[in-house]
Amino acid sequence: MKTVKLEDGNIKELLQRSQIDSNSVIDIVTDIINDVKNNGDEKIRLYTEKFDGVYLKDFLISPEDLEKSVRRIDKGLIRSLEKASYNIRKFHQAQLPQDWSLEVDKGITAGQIVRPLERVGCYIPGGRAVYPSSILMTVIPAKVAGVEEIICCTPPGPDGNVEDIVLAAAYLAGAHKVYRVGGAQAIAAMAYGTETITAVDKIVGPGNIFVTAAKKMVYGQVDIDFPAGPSEVLIIADETGNPDYISLDLMAQAEHDPQAASVLVTTSSELAIAVNQKITEDLPNMKRKEIITDSFEENGAIIVVDTVDEAVKFSNEYAPEHLIIMTHDPEELVKGIKNAGSIFLGELTPVAAGDYGSGTNHVLPTSFCARMYSGLSTESFLKKPTVQRLSRDGLNSLKDVVIPLAEYEGLYAHAESFKRRLDQD
Repeated sequence: MKTVKLEDGNIKELLQRSQIDSNSVIDIVTDIINDVKNNGDEKIRLYTEKFDGVYLKDFLISPEDLEKSVRRIDKGLIRSLEKASYNIRKFHQAQLPQDWSLEVDKGITAGQIVRPLERVGCYIPGGRAVYPSSILMTVIPAKVAGVEEIICCTPPGPDGNVEDIVLAAAYLAGAHKVYRVGGAQAIAAMAYGTETITAVDKIVGPGNIFVTAAKKMVYGQVDIDFPAGPSEVLIIADETGNPDYISLDLMAQAEHDPQAASVLVTTSSELAIAVNQKITEDLPNMKRKEIITDSFEENGAIIVVDTVDEAVKFSNEYAPEHLIIMTHDPEELVKGIKNAGSIFLGELTPVAAGDYGSGTNHVLPTSFCARMYSGLSTESFLKKPTVQRLSRDGLNSLKDVVIPLAEYEGLYAHAESFKRRLDQD
């Protein structure tokens, strides 16, 4: 992996990484969305046959098949899913906000109530790998939030079936319905509804370039979580960093995708050399070594800085999806972090912990989006309407605020709605 010194002239280059350019597929996705919107299930069947190689009469997986899938899975793997589910549920329960109210001024009470969305769609990708963890990360927070109906869409295999592990995860997480539908056609179906699939209020979950483009295009018809790009990690380490752990964390992120980004920022030139040496030793033994190699060549770097403060500044500009801090005092360093999707403190806390079982969510913003988005959470599935009530004292206290401002803006009915209530004194 290339090692460079952080300098003013190369900062812009080092901040760059691969992003999904959904404009390249916008025409294809537009046609798919319009076809599904106008023709429903018929077009889903045709697109499923075209892209997944199988013609399906029915998309819905029966509740009985969901339950049976649990019995077909290795018991040890089921225990892993159950433990992960427990931790994820416990963490997301702690995120639940409460109703509240306060007296803003005499006679003016205002507050906020919390209400769940009614219907949510979770997209579960297929293709390169099977991702039961993505079901847990999307369904469980929605369940904790109190969403009334949670559906999942996931691509079928060539035989028309979905892997038992995916179905088992959906059952354990509490999904209400699972459909064998993938790609942009699944996003369109969840956004607009078909004869089989009920339209939802929000669509969450990662996907390929077609899924990402479709989510962007249906935004406004439904809410979405955020655009997702290739996965990424940035590691801040000083001389205390463990080169063995760091090299594995970089490779673990790189094995996701040839476009994934893996970056180490360190104050130690010796550590930079040691990490590169460990990568050289271990990479030939990695099962996904070709993907890792391509990823490192495209978006991998080891950056040497003079101070930890420089590392923090660069990290905030990079706004990584995953940030690992391996320094002598990571808790102190994290105080300066402003932009990151999920943060992992200390040498014993790999990203894999958050990906599967620590309880935090692994559906996270990428490609600089951590500057303005947080990861998926319980609050992603909640609405917070505001509530207010005025007494006669409150009405009188606001008359010199509401009436002049409404009249200044030319909204005379607004002003009159206030005046008439005052006239009833």
